[in-house]
Amino acid sequence: MGKAIGKVNPGRKRSRFAKDFKLEAVRLLELGEKSATQLAAELGIRRNMLYKWQEELSSKGPQQAFRGPGAKPLSELSEVERLRRELKRVTEERDILKKAAAYFAKELP
Repeated sequence: MGKAIGKVNPGRKRSRFAKDFKLEAVRLLELGEKSATQLAAELGIRRNMLYKWQEELSSKGPQQAFRGPGAKPLSELSEVERLRRELKRVTEERDILKKAAAYFAKELP
């Protein structure tokens, strides 16, 4: 069979950085006073993270960039998104009820 897959570095913890830290790092990168390699070494991060953060900031803008993991809170969902979710849930419920009604209709003499 196959061998079990485990973590490569089980003792290593994933680093998380605050939005302000990322914004400042990208600002320093764009100033161009230091090379990306030197800046990354000073900040204690990998150089490619600087470029990823820069790309995310330029594509999404400062308000939407670096929002963190997970889904949006319900308070931030737009009305259309909220209604689409509700429609999907209600449609699934209706389909289940249709199947149940057909099943019980067969059982009646």
